[in-house]
Amino acid sequence: MSVQKTLLLLIIIYILFSFEGFCQNLNLTISGKTKEETKIIDSLQYNKIHTDFNSIKNEVNTVQNQLFKLGFIENEIRETQKINDSSFLSKILLNKKFNSITIYYNNNDIDLSTLKLVSENIYENNFKLDFSEAENAFNVINSEISKKGSPFSKLKLSNITIEGSNLKASLIVDSPKKKRSINNIVIKGYEKFPQSYIKHFLKIKQNQIFNLDLINKKTEALNNLNFANEIKTPEVLFTKDSTTLYLYLEKANSNTFDGFLGFGTNEDTNKIEFDGYLNLNLINNLNFGESFRLLYKSDEIDQQTFEVGISLPYLFKTPIGADLLLRIFKKDTTFTTVNQSARLHYQINSNHKVYGGIIATESNNLLSETNTTPIISDYKTQHLTFAYQFLKPQPNNFLFPIKSKLYVETGFGTRESALSAEKQSQYTIDALKIITLNKKNSLYFRINGSSLISDTYFENELLRFGGINSIRGFEENSLFASLFGTLNTEYRFQLNRNIYIHSIFDAGYFENKIQSSKEKLFGYGFGFGILTKSGLLRFNYANGKNENIKFKLSNSKIHLSLTTNF
Repeated sequence: MSVQKTLLLLIIIYILFSFEGFCQNLNLTISGKTKEETKIIDSLQYNKIHTDFNSIKNEVNTVQNQLFKLGFIENEIRETQKINDSSFLSKILLNKKFNSITIYYNNNDIDLSTLKLVSENIYENNFKLDFSEAENAFNVINSEISKKGSPFSKLKLSNITIEGSNLKASLIVDSPKKKRSINNIVIKGYEKFPQSYIKHFLKIKQNQIFNLDLINKKTEALNNLNFANEIKTPEVLFTKDSTTLYLYLEKANSNTFDGFLGFGTNEDTNKIEFDGYLNLNLINNLNFGESFRLLYKSDEIDQQTFEVGISLPYLFKTPIGADLLLRIFKKDTTFTTVNQSARLHYQINSNHKVYGGIIATESNNLLSETNTTPIISDYKTQHLTFAYQFLKPQPNNFLFPIKSKLYVETGFGTRESALSAEKQSQYTIDALKIITLNKKNSLYFRINGSSLISDTYFENELLRFGGINSIRGFEENSLFASLFGTLNTEYRFQLNRNIYIHSIFDAGYFENKIQSSKEKLFGYGFGFGILTKSGLLRFNYANGKNENIKFKLSNSKIHLSLTTNF
């Protein structure tokens, strides 16, 4: 072997052994004075493998602090000794353990409700804690004091004495006498955000006692608004004499355009017939939180619906809002019905809302005098209406934006016609729920129903349902009833963030007092949804049948809809 090769081999061996030496781990063992003490130390599951001596010293100090929290406040660290090149031994004497601590407090500093959060043993001027729970208890007490306008409060113990295995101490609360309150609220990012929503929707007001935890919870409700998003958690600027709250928001695209095209085969003519609707929602374009809705629907059975509505929240900076609606329905050349409603609403919080108002209806018989029928007649009604709504959205889910919903409404009034005047009442429910099984699988349920209670009925005042928004597989608004209820169910499988497929199984029941009929309905099918750049495209294929009628493929309906945000 040449001299160069020998020299190269020696260099390689030196480097390898040097690297092994540099990477050698150090082993730490910590023991107590007795086997029992060593078992207590081992139960802390400290780290025994270290890379250097400083890491060992830090670990020993960490173990000592853990022992303090367990009640061994008199524990002592003896010198850490090196046993050999890779092993170190440290000895900690635990000494006496204190099991509990009795804390004396001032009633003016701490509320009884706060103490009940941390202790079950509370007396007139003191409370008792297990020593191991003391640190967490002090953190809870300090947090509760901070929530009441003292964010810079501090706690300390004084006059500490020993009585057997129990400690006694006085709790001193160091906090400013003057409570902190919110003096200014500044919006960053979306400066034109409607101020009424801060006061009445978020319920954050100037001169309110400062509580950052509560503010963070309240601002989470911004995700329930479809026209604004929170882009950053709130921040606070404290000065000597004032507290300024900063909210970071951005305006969101909340306008929607929704429409669908449906088609199926007419049983009488065997020709394909089309139906569909256009639904335009304009939200917060004036930075007032207002919404404007325009709906036009044309059904395949010569029915037309025109609807325009506006919602004005927090009128004159009050918690009261107004909803106005005009709806015109025309049934071929048979009759027209015009509904006008004016309601006031109150937003209880971000999820709950109540309504109250009046609905006026006028219907006209369009048939000629020679072709009149007693079941279609001119009439007018006025109903007082009351409603409640619960709405829980899923802000980050574009495919399924609503997690759950409940809407119930009742109305009482009088119908006047040429024949008579009689009392009427109407009840409506619309509820939906999505049950999430996992990231890809979910179940969808919706219940929708309404009932009109009257001594006599006209055909042009009956409830109308059927189609994509009630029971699928039937023509839009082709079913007339004095009472109906539908159940929509879907099993949904989400292929990715933008595509899902689902089953359709719908069931319904309705009564028609004019015809003295009662029927059960069923709808079967499948569908899918695709989130595109233009919006959410939905496809439904469903077949509807009555209880005693055989299944016919020709009765199937295909519905296409596209919801676009802009």
